[in-house]
Amino acid sequence: MARILVVDDEVGIRELLSEILYDEGHTVELAENAAQARAARLRMRPDLVLLDIWMPDTDGVSLLKEWGSQGLLDMPVIMMSGHATIDTAVEATRIGAMDFLEKPITLQRLLKTVAAGLARGRAPHPAPAAAHPAAASPAVALEDELDPPALAAAPANEIPVASNGQLGSISLDQPLREARDEFERIYFEYHLVRESHSMTRVSERTGLERTHLYRKLKQLGIESARKRST
Repeated sequence: MARILVVDDEVGIRELLSEILYDEGHTVELAENAAQARAARLRMRPDLVLLDIWMPDTDGVSLLKEWGSQGLLDMPVIMMSGHATIDTAVEATRIGAMDFLEKPITLQRLLKTVAAGLARGRAPHPAPAAAHPAAASPAVALEDELDPPALAAAPANEIPVASNGQLGSISLDQPLREARDEFERIYFEYHLVRESHSMTRVSERTGLERTHLYRKLKQLGIESARKRST
């Protein structure tokens, strides 16, 4: 699973790409302009960015150049446009873009390009200098970042899986997509109850836009607050 930032001023494009990437198991953050993209870039440190070229405030090429000049271009960036010229695509590649997707974007092309970007991985990011002699060395800091003790994988014999292949109420003998759907159903029902079916709070808690959240609940067969009130 990767953290992917989608930057596009068209809501339809954002929602479509978000659904496709979410269904592939990725965590998706959406931004509709350069200002939101800057904030998301610093907040989530994405593994990959899908960046539209033509946007109303700051165009994608200018934002790409800005990130490069600030040393923030340490993740693969894939440019997107339906009206870009070859010169624009070449310029974006020269600045640091990994690839270019022409709209309308086909599913196969999107997944192939994203997979290639994630395979390339993140560029080395220098660790900040230690402010105190007792501070951990960059090598130790990097090791902790990649494998923090609290998140380290538990030994196989400590994972709470029953002998009949059950993880809680989820059967691990079924196809991945079906097991994931069961987990997501439990996950969203938990947050709906926790937030008293407030779609605004559930949206904030789960990190999904309301439109995407409604679609996801419908896909999983979960009644939202809007349906319950009718």
